[in-house]
Amino acid sequence: MNIHHLELFYYVARHGGISEAVRNIPYGIQQPAVSGQVAQLEEYLGVVLFQRRPFALTPAGEKLYRFIEPFFSNVQNVAAELQGGKARQARIGASTIILRDHLPEFFRKMRNRFPNLKITLREGYQMELEALLLKGEIDLALTVIEKKSPPGIHSLSLVSLPLALLVNEAAGLTAPGQLWSRDRIQEPLICLPAHEAISRHFQQGLSRLGVDWFPGMEVSSIDLIETYVAGGFGIGVSVQVPKAGVPNGVRVIPLPPAEFEPISVGALWRGKASPVMQALLEELQAGAKRLTDPAS
Repeated sequence: MNIHHLELFYYVARHGGISEAVRNIPYGIQQPAVSGQVAQLEEYLGVVLFQRRPFALTPAGEKLYRFIEPFFSNVQNVAAELQGGKARQARIGASTIILRDHLPEFFRKMRNRFPNLKITLREGYQMELEALLLKGEIDLALTVIEKKSPPGIHSLSLVSLPLALLVNEAAGLTAPGQLWSRDRIQEPLICLPAHEAISRHFQQGLSRLGVDWFPGMEVSSIDLIETYVAGGFGIGVSVQVPKAGVPNGVRVIPLPPAEFEPISVGALWRGKASPVMQALLEELQAGAKRLTDPAS
């Protein structure tokens, strides 16, 4: 039996299809090559291992995957141990703003502690990052922490961020009550998709106040909310990040935490924390403290 064929099947089974496997195999290989070599494995075994569309493992495929998964999923960990800890990897997922504004200095400090640390970054929001974590494609997610984490996921809250409105300074708004007192809010609401925690917490707060204001523009990032508010397209809902700036012409109006529940941002990881993971978490806690300390 060709061990390389088994490895390719492992990635196909783990990631739910050949195209997804190609995107996650840690070396260059084309989709036709994966498809052909897995077909050779099926021919050698005399069984069908999975249905292609929609993807589903057959009973034979399930049995083979259960047998090979412990080996292939731990190869990198064993390699690191054999190398005396010299080769270390941190696969981290976070939003664009966290990756861009808050992690560069963090990584500089980590590189001082672990000079051979290999860093892989993935961009995404809460639901995407939780899915990547559960699939084993990242080691650490920096994202919104809900009250209850998914089974098997550990969490560490790092910072609480109050909600805020972003308004164009030309609009003349300086307090949220100016909006709530209106019979109808005419300005378009610019926000993240409805399933994101910021949008959910905001709509829950509006409900407490008896105010109706529904999205006029949904965007994929807080950066885009700031851009479109600055362009005069409406009013955005975001969070107050300590020491963070906003585009020229944009005013930040804090929302009272008693009415609009703040967002808790923290770290998510699976299983027992390795020494590198422990160091990552310690440095993240120190960084969060510096971020929220007015004196620093």
